[in-house]
Amino acid sequence: MAMVTAVSQESSLAEFLELPETKPASEYINGKIHQKPMPQGKHSTLQGRLVAEINRVGQPEKLAYAFPELRCTFGDRSLVPDIAVFEWANIPVDENGEIQNRFSVAPDWVIEILFPEQNPPRVIEKILFSLLTTRDKARLAHCPRGLLSHHFLP
Repeated sequence: MAMVTAVSQESSLAEFLELPETKPASEYINGKIHQKPMPQGKHSTLQGRLVAEINRVGQPEKLAYAFPELRCTFGDRSLVPDIAVFEWANIPVDENGEIQNRFSVAPDWVIEILFPEQNPPRVIEKILFSLLTTRDKARLAHCPRGLLSHHFLP
């Protein structure tokens, strides 16, 4: 179960971003801090496989790159998707052409891995927000009873 901590009325997204990072990561959604659940073995295995496969296909041709657990701050939120995928041309870089540490743009793809013990409404709401904000797609990988099925939102 994810921990929810209310943020005082004076708090803002900028103030949240000044807080130290937590493990597992915390997200800023609608003025509240929500701590993500600690990833477990199945989740981490699937996440690693998806990231590796996306990068195996996308990196050599400079098409796209997948980042696991990357903080992305866009709109009025700061989210840490299980996997954030950016088309190569959309990866934020600094003046030296190196990847920036802070991403203040929406990913092209947001992938969330949902297992039965997680909070489906919050994960689905994050995906819907991402669909309204991102340039491309959001994905939900749902793993009931150990089987993987993909549910693609329109």
